[in-house]
Amino acid sequence: MDMGANRSIAWIAVAVLALSGLPAFEAPAGEAAASGGKTWTFGTTPVWQDEFDYEGRPDAARWGYDTGGAGWGNHELQYYTDREANAFVGDGLLTIIARRQKAGKNAYTSARLVSRGKGDFQYGRVEFRARLPVARGTWPALWMLPTENRYGGWPHSGEIDIMEHVGYDPGTVHVTVHTGAYNHRIKTQRGTQTPVDGVDTAFHRYRVDWAPDWIHGYIDDVRVFEFANEGTGPEAWPFDQPFHLLMNVAVGGDWGGAQGVDEAAFPAWMEVDYVRVYPLLDPPRESR
Repeated sequence: MDMGANRSIAWIAVAVLALSGLPAFEAPAGEAAASGGKTWTFGTTPVWQDEFDYEGRPDAARWGYDTGGAGWGNHELQYYTDREANAFVGDGLLTIIARRQKAGKNAYTSARLVSRGKGDFQYGRVEFRARLPVARGTWPALWMLPTENRYGGWPHSGEIDIMEHVGYDPGTVHVTVHTGAYNHRIKTQRGTQTPVDGVDTAFHRYRVDWAPDWIHGYIDDVRVFEFANEGTGPEAWPFDQPFHLLMNVAVGGDWGGAQGVDEAAFPAWMEVDYVRVYPLLDPPRESR
């Protein structure tokens, strides 16, 4: 997970929704051509979901854990556990809590839930409804990684960040993809930064629509991000393989901790109301 920059191609703002304050975007002509004029559609019944309508630990049939505290490639400060104290379900919500709590050499604990091997998808509509922490030093994310790493290690097999938020910049939500050709290490990453009112006081819907020709990102049903399959191969488009879901709250790190960590703000938590995955319908219809 890393900070995405605004795309170099200018997008055309066509509307501002009065209720959400979010801009809507159209694809540039080049992206429309890259999609071959196809309009992909998605089913209305989820093929995989968690409504968190139970109590206790997250459902083991849907979720596993990544655990450990070696920085996760970003010099993060937390130790990820599989303890209920860091991730539990109750009152219809999943809560992931980052705590100021020693775990070995780490000063914080948190949780990173993964659907790897229990929910792996190639194409579809993926939606989370969540409320986010805004404490300085928090770095919550709802995202996707490849299950098989078909094209090699990160970033060559891809990453899809459906939602990232850093607490020192409250209310700015990032949607980003990473590939071998487009990533922050070579200053070519593709992403958007969108202001969202009340990320910590209200639930918002964070979603991607993923098809063979493109990935579109949405916040509260408003499209804020577009990434096209250029047809140049896996360095630019590794998104033709199964991916799984991740949910976590990191602490500090190269991006999340860029302006320090407010120790007094912990515990800090993210609440998730549901996770739903809808199928891509095949074949696409031709756009007119």
